[in-house]
Amino acid sequence: MQINQLPFHETGFFSTLICDYLNEKPELKPLYNRFPSLENFKSQIAEKTKSFNKESRDVLVSSVLAQYENVKASGITIQNIESLKDKKTFTITTGHQLNLFTGPLYFIYKIVSTINLSEQLKVRYPDYNFVPVYWMATEDHDFEEINYFNFKGKKVQWNRFASGAVGELSNEGLEAVFEVFSEELGHSKNAQHIRLLFQEAYLNHSNLAQATRYIANELFKAFGLVIIDANNSELKRLFVPFMKDELTEHISYRAVTDTNKVIEKLSSDYKVQVNPRYINLFYLSEGLRERIVYEDGIYKVLNSDIQWNEEVLLEHLELKPECFSPNVVMRPLYQEVILPNLCYIGGGGELSYWLQLKSTFNAVHVPFPILLLRNSVLLESGGQKKKRENLAISYSDLFLNRHALINKKVREISNINIDFSSQKEHLKQQFTELFKIAEVTDASFVGAVKAQEVKQLKGLEKLEKRLLQAQKKTLSDKVYRMTELQNQLFPNQSLQERSVNFSEFYLEYGDALIDSLIKNLDPLSGNFTILTMDGL
Repeated sequence: MQINQLPFHETGFFSTLICDYLNEKPELKPLYNRFPSLENFKSQIAEKTKSFNKESRDVLVSSVLAQYENVKASGITIQNIESLKDKKTFTITTGHQLNLFTGPLYFIYKIVSTINLSEQLKVRYPDYNFVPVYWMATEDHDFEEINYFNFKGKKVQWNRFASGAVGELSNEGLEAVFEVFSEELGHSKNAQHIRLLFQEAYLNHSNLAQATRYIANELFKAFGLVIIDANNSELKRLFVPFMKDELTEHISYRAVTDTNKVIEKLSSDYKVQVNPRYINLFYLSEGLRERIVYEDGIYKVLNSDIQWNEEVLLEHLELKPECFSPNVVMRPLYQEVILPNLCYIGGGGELSYWLQLKSTFNAVHVPFPILLLRNSVLLESGGQKKKRENLAISYSDLFLNRHALINKKVREISNINIDFSSQKEHLKQQFTELFKIAEVTDASFVGAVKAQEVKQLKGLEKLEKRLLQAQKKTLSDKVYRMTELQNQLFPNQSLQERSVNFSEFYLEYGDALIDSLIKNLDPLSGNFTILTMDGL
């Protein structure tokens, strides 16, 4: 195993907002609480201790233990759950959708980051306990985002009608998906393990939430991961006061709207990730998850006949909190209300919308967590490393877009100089003299001189491009091998972690895959990591 790193901003795959956050740009400080460093967790612990009470801890522990009744959890996981009763225990949390068979690789990296940060904090603050938590997004309803995964360049997809919260969706139809996937796996020992993991998860559990919990537990139970399904009546009861405020005072709408204006003024390069609704709650019932809206003094559920006046709605909320579901704006607040959480670990897009939410937390007096960008990783095999070195491609080169990579390398390995920069500069200097002559003889010729300069510069650029194309043909074998290697490591010109499923690497490395990630990834490194997987 070899480790190399690149600053996130050098990869070209992360937004200006996230890169500026990682560089601690002063203008962004009002958008977050504390920057993710081991030292800053001391103050975060003190703040969360004051705000999180024993009643909330007791409800959390009883609810999570109930969710684990039929789960073969490890002793360390059960110990972690029980420890949440202790006022000196805190959580480190990541969240993710219920993607089929975990979806892209970054699902794995999120959880590894969470586990490793918990371990680092225990070393730094031995008097406290830190529990890694995976928050399952069981209340999401966008089935098309989660009903597939990619395996060896093929899309394995679950086709069926779906409505309502995805966590409650039955696993009907996954037998056919299993048969297709099973045929692609082969017959190795690791293939059999993957096959049994999929089969047990989806064919021996009744819904998507249970299946996802099974997979995450099997992969990470040895590291004490606690998996939480927050679509739970007792947990939501803790959130009732905040949902009442959302329905009647619209605090998050006003706060996030104001923050969005601030973000847009800071830089035109910053893109707002979410726009708040007037009411940021959904209504849940069997097969239904629809927005709650307020129209003409009446609260209504879109695409249904359900409606209430305010008094009846608030009574219903008290009686049936499980029927109410936070959207993307309210979900982070829900998480921080029911967990003794210190830090949220997410991808660039997630952290971008979290940075829109601090004013909402301030308004309702809930501590805003530390925000940490998850580990991002490129996995390179020993064979790919050898090919890359033979082609003299650096890691920085790899992250260039295909056109820029090929042009750069062709110029480097060509026997002729295809960079006409010096010739262009010489030409410009010559025309500087011609401009001076025109100005002192007949100023009307200045335009003609300028036109000639533009024409000759364009001629040089055209000649440069033609020579470059000719050299690409001459060096076509190397161009092909460069393109093939980059396609392997960056499928569809995107990050590997955003496309490939973990099973593709588990097939090769087995349990050593997760163990190596746990051993080698530093959640606080602040860099993109390249892991060369030779020697496993």
